[in-house]
Amino acid sequence: MSKLFSTILFIPALMISTAAANDRDQIESSPFVIETLAAGLAFPWSLAFLPDGSMLVTEREGRIRIIKDGALQPEPVRGTPEAYVKSQGGYFDIVLHPDYSQNKIVYLSYAHGKSNANATRVVRAIFDGEALENLEVLYEVRPTKDTPAHYGGRMAFLPDGTLLLTTGDGFEYREKAQLLNSALGKIIRINEDGSIPDNNPFTNKKGALPEIWTYGHRNPQGLIFDSQTGTTYMHEHGPKGGDEINIVEPGSNYGWPIATYGIDYSGAQISPFTEYEGTVQPIKYWVPSIAPSGFAIYRGEMFSEWDGDLLVGALAGRALHRVDMENGTVVGEEILLKDLGERIRDVRIGPDGAIYVTTDSENGRVLRLTSQK
Repeated sequence: MSKLFSTILFIPALMISTAAANDRDQIESSPFVIETLAAGLAFPWSLAFLPDGSMLVTEREGRIRIIKDGALQPEPVRGTPEAYVKSQGGYFDIVLHPDYSQNKIVYLSYAHGKSNANATRVVRAIFDGEALENLEVLYEVRPTKDTPAHYGGRMAFLPDGTLLLTTGDGFEYREKAQLLNSALGKIIRINEDGSIPDNNPFTNKKGALPEIWTYGHRNPQGLIFDSQTGTTYMHEHGPKGGDEINIVEPGSNYGWPIATYGIDYSGAQISPFTEYEGTVQPIKYWVPSIAPSGFAIYRGEMFSEWDGDLLVGALAGRALHRVDMENGTVVGEEILLKDLGERIRDVRIGPDGAIYVTTDSENGRVLRLTSQK
């Protein structure tokens, strides 16, 4: 059983100008108090806060773990579905039903299938405190693919009770992101029971999948709804450069692979266009890539000066990025946790106003960040 312990670290921060992605000026240190809530996790992907103060944590290896009373419980949650665990495949996001306090329903996204036919799947179940019961399959991306990469897998509920799910392009199937007869490279919108809302933007379009909400995505692993402004934000991985933050509007085309600020890993040009008519420009992009995963908007008293700012985990960048927002516009950026040297997979704001992150490794951790003030 892993006991809670605290370590005070002084983390240097870097401020980045939004005018030029590579223009970096060092500013004074911005310290956190860092507590390790759990260690020894196998690539922890996502976490969710339960009303009793405990947390659920997904491990990409295909387990859900519980942190309770300041300790990682030794036994994983029982009754969980089998995942396709390979490369980027495994368990992804876990979110609570908006009425979880009454119905105890949780939603899980994960890779399902076999090497020659796998896809992102969403299930829901009742969590009794130790096990999942009454597991239901709600949605599975179609068509299946034969690659163990680019699943997307982030989820977020909207105020109307519908659920958004991000899906990746499967890495080898980038052209599918532009096709409305494929769920690859999309944001999907379904009802809480898996049925498809009749007011989705392509419901009545011939040949289009009715579950599609937006399209033209590469591998989106960040998705949040800001209840104060009514804005939905998402971020996605670019190839070599071209990671993006976007504002989500139903029916919109976000450009991949027609328009991108990145190039292929080989150095080859993917598209001559960074902008293209009919596609949406990001509000922020990174060159070189930071590999964003995990996303939160800060609302709380602990870091009140950050109210409304976006927090982005960086896998390749091995840091936590604070994107300074003013009236819906990006005005600056700060790099945090760089001295940890760890890949940041998930970012959440806890009920206590603290920032929680998971580190992406075979000996991953859940960290709680509080203010020195």
